[in-house]
Amino acid sequence: MRRKKRYKLENPPQRVLKEIRKGHFRVAIFGSARIKKGDALYKQVYELARQIGAENIDVVTGGGPGLMEAANRGHKAGSKDNQAHSFGLLIDIPDAQAINKSLDVKKEFRRFTGRLDTFMALSNVVVVAPGGIGTTLELFYTWQLIQVDKKSEIPVILLGKMWKELMKWVKKWQLKNEFMEAKDMNTIFLAKNNKQVMEIIKKAHADYLKGKTKYVKVSKKNKK
Repeated sequence: MRRKKRYKLENPPQRVLKEIRKGHFRVAIFGSARIKKGDALYKQVYELARQIGAENIDVVTGGGPGLMEAANRGHKAGSKDNQAHSFGLLIDIPDAQAINKSLDVKKEFRRFTGRLDTFMALSNVVVVAPGGIGTTLELFYTWQLIQVDKKSEIPVILLGKMWKELMKWVKKWQLKNEFMEAKDMNTIFLAKNNKQVMEIIKKAHADYLKGKTKYVKVSKKNKK
C-alpha cells in the first residue's frame, strides 16, 4: 500500500487543496466541542469516523476538541492503510479552541461565512451529531444552500435523538405554514445509530462514483 502523503500546513495553498479534492468523496461531521473523551457520544463519533476512513473516504471537521477531535482521531485510525485525508477547518475566535492533533490538512478562517462555504465546497455528505448553537447553525446553513440550489442535493444526516423534535417543529410550523416545500425535506435523514449513517454514506458514495451529482430521495424508513 502506497504511503499516504500528509500535508502538515497551517494554510495549505490552493494547489494542494485542488490536488486533494480531485476525485475524492468527503463527509463533513459537525458536532459539539464540549463533549469529553470518555463520553459515549465521543466514542460513537470516533467509531463512525473510523468506519468512514476505512472506506477510503475523507472527513472534514472544525478541527477543534470534542466531537471534532473524536471524528479526526477515529478517521486517522481507520484510514492508516489508504489515501483518505482528515481536514480541519478552524475558526479564529476570542476563546480559542485547542487544535486537535489528528489533522492531515488544516486551515484557519477569521469569518464563519468563509469557513462554512469551504465546508460546503469540500463535502459530499454532512453528518450532524449532537451539538449546540454552532452545530445548529451548520445544519441550517447546509440546508439553506441545498434549498436554493447553491449546493447539490447531498444527504444531511442527523445523528441521535435530539434532532427528532426539531424536525417535528420544522414540519409543524415551517412546512405546515408553507414557509418551505415538502421537497425541502428530501435530503434530511434521521439516523439512530452508526449503521444507519454508514448505509446512507455508502449509497451516496456509490452514486458519486457513478457520476451522479444528486442523491436519491429519502426513503420512508429514514424519514421516521
